[in-house]
Amino acid sequence: MADIKPVSRDVTDGYERAPARAMLRAIGMTDDDWGKPQVGVVSSWNEVTPCNTPLDRLAKQAKLGVRDAGGFPIEFTTIAVSDGISMGHEGMRASLVSREVIADSVETVMHAERFDGMVTFAGCDKSLPGMVMAAARLDLPAVFLYGGTILPGHHDGRDISIQDVFEAVGARGRGAIDDAELDRIERAACPSEGACAGMFTANTMASAVEALGLALPGSSAAPAPDPRRDEFARASGEAVVHLLEQGITARRILTREALENATAVVMAVGGSTNAVLHLIAIAREAEVEFGLDDLDRIGRRVPHIADTKPGGRYFMSDLDRVGGVPVVLKELLDAGLLHGDALTVTGRSLGEELEAMDVPAPDGEVVHPLDRPIHVDGGLAILRGSLAPEGAVVKVAGIPPEQHEFEGPARVFDGEAAAMEAVLTGRIVDGDVIIIRYEGPKGGPGMREMLAVTAAVKGAGLGGTVALLTDGRFSGATHGFCIGHVSPEATDGGPIAFVQDGDTVRIDVPSRSMDLLVDEDELARRREGWQPLPPRYTRGVLAKYARTVSSASLGATTSV
Repeated sequence: MADIKPVSRDVTDGYERAPARAMLRAIGMTDDDWGKPQVGVVSSWNEVTPCNTPLDRLAKQAKLGVRDAGGFPIEFTTIAVSDGISMGHEGMRASLVSREVIADSVETVMHAERFDGMVTFAGCDKSLPGMVMAAARLDLPAVFLYGGTILPGHHDGRDISIQDVFEAVGARGRGAIDDAELDRIERAACPSEGACAGMFTANTMASAVEALGLALPGSSAAPAPDPRRDEFARASGEAVVHLLEQGITARRILTREALENATAVVMAVGGSTNAVLHLIAIAREAEVEFGLDDLDRIGRRVPHIADTKPGGRYFMSDLDRVGGVPVVLKELLDAGLLHGDALTVTGRSLGEELEAMDVPAPDGEVVHPLDRPIHVDGGLAILRGSLAPEGAVVKVAGIPPEQHEFEGPARVFDGEAAAMEAVLTGRIVDGDVIIIRYEGPKGGPGMREMLAVTAAVKGAGLGGTVALLTDGRFSGATHGFCIGHVSPEATDGGPIAFVQDGDTVRIDVPSRSMDLLVDEDELARRREGWQPLPPRYTRGVLAKYARTVSSASLGATTSV
């Protein structure tokens, strides 16, 4: 039996800790509690966005689970921002920054208060990896639970999500629909609490964390209003105490094998490009060697088998209906595409957990069997070449194979706003390669998501006829020929900084290449005397982030 109070003895034991005990008595601890492990129950609950509203309810259930298992729960919260609400304007620069703030703040409280373990809850895109990054840093027993997906809305006899609202804006801008139709779509898209409905970033990362083993098996797919979430929350509280009893800490779970499992699931479900940033960031916090080449290697051998939005037909609630993420995990495990011996928060291996569960076979519609995949490769690919020497990410799920090669003239924009205006005013035409630069982690700052632009492109009827690439990133709801995370970014003098209107860009996904067809002498001339754009922020959190953030190819972390 391990020491179940590996850290909290600093505040409970000995006469010297009388002041700390006095404070703890005021929050409800008694003499009967000093021998119990103290467990931080931390959520990103807020009323900023529907993604986070379930978390307070779930945290309360987890506290009951901690108590039932013999621990003492202490609840605290951290921040979260809404990507959907901050999309397309200046507020989006703070989105990726929030991941670092979340990880930093959870680490800070856990370190200062000397909690022995933690249960974490998150519902929005950056809060999920932020919680896992904190667990990796602290290396204490930790269990994660997702707040759950929103239910799809209904409009004109079909299911819709926030993706449809963004695309409707593009259609409205080009005159394809009127204000009344846009209003009807807006009102129908978000009918419940929970995170965005498709296999966008939140649902992608929830699936990935289940595959990592840091969440209870089967816990990621149930919708936010579903009472099963309360059961998982209570069980998560019990699980963290059992981890303490077994001496199992986060880094014993967050291994290279676990990261490969998570990547395999992201590839199989056609997940968000943001998963690339987040999995690399988690690996760096866990001090595991894992990078872009590993992601691409796995993507080449793991087929895309879940027909999920944005490129496919189905929502996370549909995946739940046919058995959830375990259906995907079991199909991959049986084919030798997962490490079945990877440890989970139950104290048992992933293979043991799947064997014990009554996992249904793929239904053939939402989840295809491996012998009938949607794509023979995974949903994401890493591109390199003269335009992205350090790499770039493309989501191939949802792009027809005949569109996996593209060559066209560059249309260059220094920032998202100018590109958005060009799309909405009809100045982008078939065959163009839209380039949006100075939106990287440092140059943005904050590496804004480009869903407003990509959805406008789709809504304008150009989704299959233009390509878009950026040193920024994309929402999980983005689909079409969109390439993000181009590294080095423009502010660091990457080749993207020297592209001019009319230059020819060639993209070849099968060969994993992306090149600027301009000779080296001309590029050398353009580099002479070059200076990056001046920083947008010189003080505050965005300026601090810009000074400390790493390249997107390294996960855009601020860890030192």
